[in-house]
Amino acid sequence: MLETKPDITEVAIPGPEGSSVVARETAALTTGTKTAPIVVKRAKGLIVEDVDGNLFLDFTSGMITATGHSHPKVVAAIAEQAEKWLFINSPDFYSPLQAEVAEKIIKLVPGSKAKKVFLCNSGTEANEAAIKAARWNKPTRKRLLAFIGAFHGRTMGALSLTASKLAHRARYTPNMPDVHHLPYATCYRCPYKMTYPSCDIWCARILEELYFKQFIPPDEVAAIFVEPIQGEGGYIVPPPEFIEIIRDIAERHGIAYVDDEVQAGIGKTGKMLAIEHFGVSANATPLAKALGSGVAVGALVVDADLDFGAQGAHSNTFGGNGVALAAAKATLDVIEDEGLVECAAVQGDYFSSKLRELQERFPAIGDVRGKGLMIGVDFVSDRASRTPDPAYRDRVLAGCFRHGLMVLPCGFSALRFTPALVVEREQIDRALDILERAIREA
Repeated sequence: MLETKPDITEVAIPGPEGSSVVARETAALTTGTKTAPIVVKRAKGLIVEDVDGNLFLDFTSGMITATGHSHPKVVAAIAEQAEKWLFINSPDFYSPLQAEVAEKIIKLVPGSKAKKVFLCNSGTEANEAAIKAARWNKPTRKRLLAFIGAFHGRTMGALSLTASKLAHRARYTPNMPDVHHLPYATCYRCPYKMTYPSCDIWCARILEELYFKQFIPPDEVAAIFVEPIQGEGGYIVPPPEFIEIIRDIAERHGIAYVDDEVQAGIGKTGKMLAIEHFGVSANATPLAKALGSGVAVGALVVDADLDFGAQGAHSNTFGGNGVALAAAKATLDVIEDEGLVECAAVQGDYFSSKLRELQERFPAIGDVRGKGLMIGVDFVSDRASRTPDPAYRDRVLAGCFRHGLMVLPCGFSALRFTPALVVEREQIDRALDILERAIREA
C-alpha cells in the first residue's frame, strides 16, 4: 500500500527501470506532450510511485482524477460493470445505466431550460459536437467566435477554436473557415493596456461595439465558445462582468453560448461548474476530463431545442460504453457523498492564501490566480512590467519534479496546481515546502 504521507526528499528521474521504459516509449509512440520522465508503476489518492520506487505528490491529476487516483468506490463500480457489459452500442440501444447517468449529468448544468446530453469520449469530441449542434440548428449561421488563449481541443474543428499555443496550430492551415477570435479578459496582462475596473470591461463590450459593427455580422454567428476560466492559456480568471456581458450579447443576438467546462468543471473551482461563479447559464456545456476519474468519458449538455432531432445527424461508437458510464456515475456519487466540491473551496482558499504569502517573499512570483483547487502561479522577470519569465518557470518546474512534486506548466510562464479534490491540508503544506525549495534553487 502506498504511503499517504511520503517523506519525499530528492528523486532521480528516470531511474534505471524508468530509463528503459522511456527509451521504449520514445521509439514506439508519436511525439506528444511529455513533461517529465516519470514512469508510473501505481498511484493511490495523490501519491504516485514510479518503477524505480520513487514517490511523488501529484498536483496535476485533479484535472482528471477528481476523486484521487483509484478511489475504491470508483474502482469497484468499474469492476462490477465490467462483469455485466462493456459495450452494447449505446448510441443505438438503451440501458437503465445510460439513462441514469444522462439524468445526473443534466442536473449538473445550471439553467431553467430543458436539457439533453450527447455522450462521448473526450472534451475535444464534446466541443466538436457543440460546433455541429449550433450549425445544425442555425443553418443560415456559419460563423463561430472564440478567444485568444482558448483551448477547446486538437481535432480540426476544435483546433480552429483553440488559440493558446502556436504549436497547436502550426502546419495545420487551413483551419475551419469563419472562426473569429477576440482577446480574452486577461486583466493581469491586459491586451488593451487598460486597468480593471476603469476599463469598463472593454474586452467584452468591443464585441458588440466594434466587431459586430465593422467585421462580423452577428446574424451569421452560430455560437461563441467561452472557457469560464482559461486552462491551457494560463489559468486566467476573468472579472465577473466579462462573462455576464458576453452572455448577454450572445442572448440578444440569438447566438448559442457554449460554456467549455472540460478543464474547469466537476468541482475543482469550489463549484460543480465554474460558470456558477458568474451567475449565468449556457446553451451548451462540454464536459470531460474529471467526469470519469481517469476513465475516458465526455458529454455535451445542450438546451433541448439544440438537439439534432434527426437520426444520423450526429452520433459516435463508444459514447455511453459501460465502463465510462459506471465511472461517471461513481465519480459524481463520490463527489456528492464526500462533499468534495465544498472541500475544494475550503482547501483552495487555504492553498491560495499560502501561495500569496510566497508571492510576498519572492519577487519572481508575479501573480497567483484561480478559484478553488484550480490555481495558477505566474513567474515574471520584473513585477512592474509583468514580463513573463518562462525560463525561470521551467527551472522551478524541474525543481518540483526533482523533489517529488508533480505539477504542469500553462500559459507563457505559469505553473498550474490542480490536486484531486480529496487533497489533505498536510499534503498542501508539503507541496508548498517543495515549491519554495524549487523557487530558491531556481
